[in-house]
Amino acid sequence: MIKSKKSIHALDPRKKVSYTVPCSSSFRDSVISLAESKNCNVADIARSIVLAMPEDVVFSFPDPGEPARDDRESIILKSGKSKGKPWRRKPRLQVRLSPGFDSVTIRRALALGLAVHFGRMKMEIQTPSQHQSREMEAEAQTALLRDTHDELDRLKKVVTAITFDPLKGGVNSREQALYVLGFPPGLIPDINTIRMRFRRLATVYHPDGKLGSHERMSQLNAAMEQLSRGGL
Repeated sequence: MIKSKKSIHALDPRKKVSYTVPCSSSFRDSVISLAESKNCNVADIARSIVLAMPEDVVFSFPDPGEPARDDRESIILKSGKSKGKPWRRKPRLQVRLSPGFDSVTIRRALALGLAVHFGRMKMEIQTPSQHQSREMEAEAQTALLRDTHDELDRLKKVVTAITFDPLKGGVNSREQALYVLGFPPGLIPDINTIRMRFRRLATVYHPDGKLGSHERMSQLNAAMEQLSRGGL
């Protein structure tokens, strides 16, 4: 009996590539028959084995191998100069999976799936122990707190960048213009950075918006004018 823990491998379900997997005719027919009986496709079987079984179990399972020299299938070519002519080729399976696999690994996974299905091998999915569950929960909480802290820091920086107290005497210098646009003292931003910051703040402080402020919007315009006319 093979025991395996549930593990999620580094697969990106959003990205798929098509694999051509050479195999014997009998192996191909058995895999396709299994997929049809389970109302799924061949890739579903391979993916289920790869996700449920540890990598060392999949890699150590015997490879059914490529077809024998006299094991060929005939197809009719659908394109090219030989379109419409018969062609004998190796039997194969077309499998769409995430990038990073190879034909041998996919064949082994499918063979393992057949072995489990026909009772030649049993697969037991173990659930984490109570101690492991507590450790996993603690790790998840630590990760959540870290992510929350990072997000708060990011939000503080955003708030700092878009919040300023209006200057009583208006904008009369380069330093004041940079302050109004949320740049730290001494920074020399390029004109594209300045324009991007202005557009972002104008969206917030435009008088027609929920946080609109005539005074802040006026000073934003004055700051932009100050920097645009050579204040840098």
